[in-house]
Amino acid sequence: MSVKVEKLEKNMAKLTIEVPAEELETAIEKAYQKQKKQISIPGFRKGKVPRQMVEKMYGKEVFYEDAANEMIPDAYANAYDECGEDIVSTPKVEVVQIESGKPFIFTATVALKPAVELGKYKGVTVDKIDRTVSDEDVDKAINEERERNARSISVTDRAVKAGDEIILDFEGFVDGEAFQGGKGENYPLTIGSGQFIPGFEDELIGKEIGKECDVNVTFPEDYQADDLKGKAAVFKCTVKEIKEKQLPELDDEFASEVSEFDTFDEYKADVKKNLEEKKEIDARNAKEEAVVSAIVEDAKMDIPDAMIETQQRQIVEEFAQRIQSQGLSFEQYMQFTGATPEKLIEQVKPQAETRIKSRLVLEAVAAAEKLTVSDEEFDEECKKMADAYGMDVEKVKESLGESGMKSVKDDMLVTKAADFVVKEAKEK
Repeated sequence: MSVKVEKLEKNMAKLTIEVPAEELETAIEKAYQKQKKQISIPGFRKGKVPRQMVEKMYGKEVFYEDAANEMIPDAYANAYDECGEDIVSTPKVEVVQIESGKPFIFTATVALKPAVELGKYKGVTVDKIDRTVSDEDVDKAINEERERNARSISVTDRAVKAGDEIILDFEGFVDGEAFQGGKGENYPLTIGSGQFIPGFEDELIGKEIGKECDVNVTFPEDYQADDLKGKAAVFKCTVKEIKEKQLPELDDEFASEVSEFDTFDEYKADVKKNLEEKKEIDARNAKEEAVVSAIVEDAKMDIPDAMIETQQRQIVEEFAQRIQSQGLSFEQYMQFTGATPEKLIEQVKPQAETRIKSRLVLEAVAAAEKLTVSDEEFDEECKKMADAYGMDVEKVKESLGESGMKSVKDDMLVTKAADFVVKEAKEK
């Protein structure tokens, strides 16, 4: 295999990757073997048609697409390692040549990590951050804990009101026809949570258990499903259960149940102490964000669009994973909120740009200050990971592999750089 690198404008590059004809032949044969059980030609038993006969009937290119898909991932991975470039985007692949008996040639257009010209990064001045904890802050934290410890009591003698947790059956209709994704059974819903399209939850207020009712809403004009945009809909709903929150009294008993303390006063003092510690951490993070933002503002870099697009997709994927960890599929989230993957990707663009710029300037600071990660520091980080996952340290290192270990060390360098610029910064 060979790879040629052509540098393009704005930190882009085109890799031209050539795979020997022998490997293409192997991939074509593999594609044939995978497909032959489904191939049927008169005069031959199904699955027994010779490859030459299939190619004669349908053309030699019949297996090319599957062969290309077979070769490209490994060929690109090898080219990535060989080319020596710092690639920071997913590749855009284009097949240049695929013909039996000739080398397989394709291109991969990628973004390269841009150079950073640092401005001022030592002694950056930022606004002083308030670290005080007020009585209102303490009361809010205690009330949040009170909410978390509320009991859900089944209610049968009244209708639905705001804040209730209900169990709901529903089916949606537009122009008298049921639409896909508009039906649910035994669905848990908190009134006022905003899970459904605007107006839906408000319409359920006042509805009684066991009685079918109509909920009339209009889908937003920017709703994800084109056939529902701006359409009036009727949901046939039945509230099957109503539960209301019963809040505990703020007394010594409450304190002993939610903490290690016997009295409410001791518990309240501990809440304040924890809030002060959290506020200090938040202030440090806010200071870091302000310092890094100022360094970014004074730095110069030319970020390729493909790098931003890759980061946008990564952020949306992270969000989808968080949604799924909460028991809601990404598809359900989009259905209930009217969002689309395209909208989400566009919404996170500023976040993607900020994340990239912050990382790049901190990497540049680490290089400028010749910061390093010692073997001892890396071992300590691996030990933290091992403790967190209940694994042996050596197993952690083994599972990381070379690329994983490099990634961990790179992250540690960025953290060191952030600590450095924050320590050097001044507050006014």
